[in-house]
Amino acid sequence: MSASTGTTASASVYTTAAFWERLWRTAGIQSVLCFIVGYIVHGHQPQVGASADALAAFYDGDRMRILIAAVFYGLAVLNLMWFAAALRTTLADTGQDGWGAAATASSAALGALFLLLIALVAALAYSIAGSGNHMLTSALNDFVWAGFVLTSFPRAMLVMASAFGLWRARLISNALFAAGVAAVVLRLAGRHHLADRRILGTVRSLFAFRLARHRRGVGHGRELGALDQEPCYSQWMVSQRSTR
Repeated sequence: MSASTGTTASASVYTTAAFWERLWRTAGIQSVLCFIVGYIVHGHQPQVGASADALAAFYDGDRMRILIAAVFYGLAVLNLMWFAAALRTTLADTGQDGWGAAATASSAALGALFLLLIALVAALAYSIAGSGNHMLTSALNDFVWAGFVLTSFPRAMLVMASAFGLWRARLISNALFAAGVAAVVLRLAGRHHLADRRILGTVRSLFAFRLARHRRGVGHGRELGALDQEPCYSQWMVSQRSTR
């Protein structure tokens, strides 16, 4: 009789709302741990404009590591969204529904972007990189970097909503609130320079490449192509002066 009562009591603990609320709140720690494990397993991804050998060595040579890391990254995103749901509930209970809604929206946008980037990296490792199409592999690799830079905005919004909401609810101290605001400012300021180097640099390179393909046959020795080493017009002027 006592054994059955103890079994019923222990089983009822895992069905209470308090247990699941505590589990959702600890999902933030689980998300951080999964991100760290995924980053270690994944390794260092090639930078924007990497060579064909570097891309093939990473995506085709470390295929299994990338696919395993994709699983950990997916679990990290799942736990992050669970944590945002628990944060939304906590803020709503204290009357900070607006900041809770902002946390939910930012976590949803961040999770969608992360899952898209994870899927692209997994597809590159699974089949695209091994197909031998270097231009497609390089373009998708640059797209992954650009997408990662853009995730800074929903990440900053999630940190800001959490910091402001918990501070307004008097659940964190002023020091933690100041640390959260500083994290948002530093993240956006640092990503501005990174975006200029990676996103805008990639766009300029692609635009120059497309322009070069269309301009090489334009004109009759007087039009400067995008990949010409010397201006054709200057060569024409020199030839005119030499004939004189």
